[in-house]
Amino acid sequence: MANVLISCFVGAFLAPVIHKKAPHWSGILLALIPLSIFIGVLSGVISSANLEPSSSIFFLDGLSRLFVLLISGIGTLIMLYTHGYLRGDIFQGRFMFYMMAFMGSMLGLVMSNHLLLLFIFWELTSFTSYLLIGFNHENEEARSAALQAMLVTVVGGLALLAGIILLADIAGSWYVSDLFSRGEIIRNNELYVPILILIALGAFTKSAQFPFHFWLPGAMQAPTPASAYLHSSTMVKAGVYLLAKMSSILGGTIEWSALLITIGGVTFLLGAIMALGQHILKRLLAYTTVSALGAMVMLIGIGSKYTIKAMIIFLIAHALYKAALFMIAGSLTHETGEKSIDKLGGLRKIMPYTFIGAIIAGLSMGGFPPLVGFVAKEVWLHALGSNTALTIATVIGGIAYVFVGLSIGLKPFIGAVPEKLRAHEAPILMSIGPILLGIGSILMAFFCGFIGSNLVSPAAMTVYGKSFSVELQLWEGFNRYLYISFLTLLLGIFAFRFRLFFLKLGKRLSSFSKFGPEAGYKYLLLGVLGFAAWLTKRLQTGLLRDYIRVIILFAVSLVLVTFWRSGITFEIVDPLWQPQIILLASLMAVAAIAAIFSKSRLGSVLCLGIVGYGVAILFSFYSAPDLAMTQLVIETLTVILIALAFYHLPHKQRPSKIKTRYIDGFISALFGGVMTLLVMASINVDHLTPASDFFLKNSYSEAHGRNIVNVILVDFRALDTLGEITVLLVAALGGFALLKFRPKKKEEI
Repeated sequence: MANVLISCFVGAFLAPVIHKKAPHWSGILLALIPLSIFIGVLSGVISSANLEPSSSIFFLDGLSRLFVLLISGIGTLIMLYTHGYLRGDIFQGRFMFYMMAFMGSMLGLVMSNHLLLLFIFWELTSFTSYLLIGFNHENEEARSAALQAMLVTVVGGLALLAGIILLADIAGSWYVSDLFSRGEIIRNNELYVPILILIALGAFTKSAQFPFHFWLPGAMQAPTPASAYLHSSTMVKAGVYLLAKMSSILGGTIEWSALLITIGGVTFLLGAIMALGQHILKRLLAYTTVSALGAMVMLIGIGSKYTIKAMIIFLIAHALYKAALFMIAGSLTHETGEKSIDKLGGLRKIMPYTFIGAIIAGLSMGGFPPLVGFVAKEVWLHALGSNTALTIATVIGGIAYVFVGLSIGLKPFIGAVPEKLRAHEAPILMSIGPILLGIGSILMAFFCGFIGSNLVSPAAMTVYGKSFSVELQLWEGFNRYLYISFLTLLLGIFAFRFRLFFLKLGKRLSSFSKFGPEAGYKYLLLGVLGFAAWLTKRLQTGLLRDYIRVIILFAVSLVLVTFWRSGITFEIVDPLWQPQIILLASLMAVAAIAAIFSKSRLGSVLCLGIVGYGVAILFSFYSAPDLAMTQLVIETLTVILIALAFYHLPHKQRPSKIKTRYIDGFISALFGGVMTLLVMASINVDHLTPASDFFLKNSYSEAHGRNIVNVILVDFRALDTLGEITVLLVAALGGFALLKFRPKKKEEI
């Protein structure tokens, strides 16, 4: 399975080269990568049957397999669509690089069996989606939307990291497959609620749940292929995937059900109602995506095997029709230049293939038979049973889905063509995706029994944590659920018939958004930026002295607080009262004071040199000749270098004010006193077993390395080393940028 990820990321890095060498075939060639993954998983060639779950960092269970099929299958169609949509764009190669990297990140997320690896890919999806949303970086709105999505999802990612660390600590394993058997231990632990809240925050931010839903409609600034891919089957469903994966581990409690049902239900209704007030194609779809994600979270929260079954089939149906509708919306805008539904009409004869894909996807979204959307809605209503409140909420949401499905699937293609509208059929590569997804929606409805047994059942079993068979039928006869379904269709058609009324009503409801979470986000961001500007102005004075003061005072504060909380005792060692020690210490103290009040730069440097040489002599007194030699060398070099630096400074520079010197002297004495206390406190510390014994014992047996230093760096301290490499990389990139982007000389301007 690692080969799957390698192929995606290799394809990503080669995408610009492939596009440069074969611009007319690049999208088609890159589409072969997800296509091969789709066929491999579907045929069972790519599986984890021969792997031990507990020892494998990648693992495919029923849920992961379903997501891999959705990611790779829809990804194939999206790459073909991208080739037609961005044909002639000078940055098409770059966009394909972002898309393939995002695809690899999503595949890595759903196949990861290790919690830390899952988190790494989780953050990679946030990073790559940031690049996709902000692809049109010349547009200020695109940049703002990308930053908004990045900040919200990354904050959630930090919460998720804290949650999985606590989860792994309680469970005693970092492997997800091990956690399934330890669910009871985790749920009975006192840290269960904090873990639940932290992991839920990560999932809610990624899947745009209330009150974090606002970033998703803003992300519509991304090019349509990115919107179709991110918001149909991939990024926004990452949170749903995580909650579904954790259902048998963290689920089954009152806290779990209350949190997910409440947040999911509110998101479901809010997204549906907000969709009624939209006339922009992609924003219509965005709010219904928010609603659908809320519905999935709500069904997971209920947690019965029937609601889990409903969630899985709805997830599949939503991925099919929503990806198609996004591509349809992109095709309409691409070929007409219009983004508003109200400015479109009569396109069924001009764009016949687009119309076929649009009407099938729109009807599937509305839950019309015989499409997979109808099957999903029937299973959903069956799962709710006699729960009147949730059934009413489902009907309200269903009305909005019919409204939006007809608005995009039918409204642009009926009536007369507006006078100023100029349109023609989309390229064949842009039409293939919606038509194939439409055919898939029909076939899945007629063969839903086969889909239920081979696709829905394994996924539902993973979520529910117990084995049970899933039976799906296109027609279950006349019953109360069918009547509710047809009532929803009629009310949705009625709402579409009086679309303008509901559009005005939705706009009035949308006006309350200025008091909502998005407004809170903007005020919070402005507050953070304002505080950062104020703090930067106070701390970033441009004087090295001030920076050193802040660092020293902060370090001293931490040490003193530690002393106060720990109750450490201090002990003065008798040898300190030796005459030679007292004499040397007095000389060093006099030299330090002289350095403060000296009016000569060279004099201050020489006084500091006396202090340093005094330290070297102290090392020799206490049988540390190696340290004494090192101190002598370093002190000599330091004195010489500082003297040379001062030599090149302006001679007429005024010396520091006496007040400044007193402050510096006080801070220096405070730091010296704290260091003295640390030395005195260390005398009473019990000496622990040297760490070297552990590394000598385990370097070869556990890490299989004969070079202990290398083993420590790449195995025992791998994350620390990774952090150091990251810091060096960032510094190198910064240095490169400073060297490369130098301002032009005046004579060249």
